[in-house]
Amino acid sequence: MSKIDDKLVADVVAEASKKMSDPNYSAVAVGGFVQGQTPATQFITAHESELGNAEGIVSVIFHAALLAQCYERAGGRAIRMISYEDLDAVATGDPLKTLAKKQPALSDFIVSNVEHKEAQKLLALLALAMDQIS
Repeated sequence: MSKIDDKLVADVVAEASKKMSDPNYSAVAVGGFVQGQTPATQFITAHESELGNAEGIVSVIFHAALLAQCYERAGGRAIRMISYEDLDAVATGDPLKTLAKKQPALSDFIVSNVEHKEAQKLLALLALAMDQIS
């Protein structure tokens, strides 16, 4: 996948911000990601102890859904389900540093919007897997 530009990421984030006034929006975004990305969701929930609680898990899933929207818009199509093999293939080194080189706009999005360091790493891994399959 070629580099996703800052404007595309900003557009996805701006649209999500507008939709947050609808109390159902985040639940729909999270639910859609959970249904469409079962292995990725299981990967996230397996890190509950690092994320602290269910709220941390939901936050990572929500941000992963936004990352997926970025890839879908950039590629013009839905991304396929991320497999455990896809996750294993990108699980080397520092995922944030790797993502910063491959997709700086997405790396910046993660660092700017997610405070929890472990959540940042998980999201970077998910983004790298999305990048690989897009």
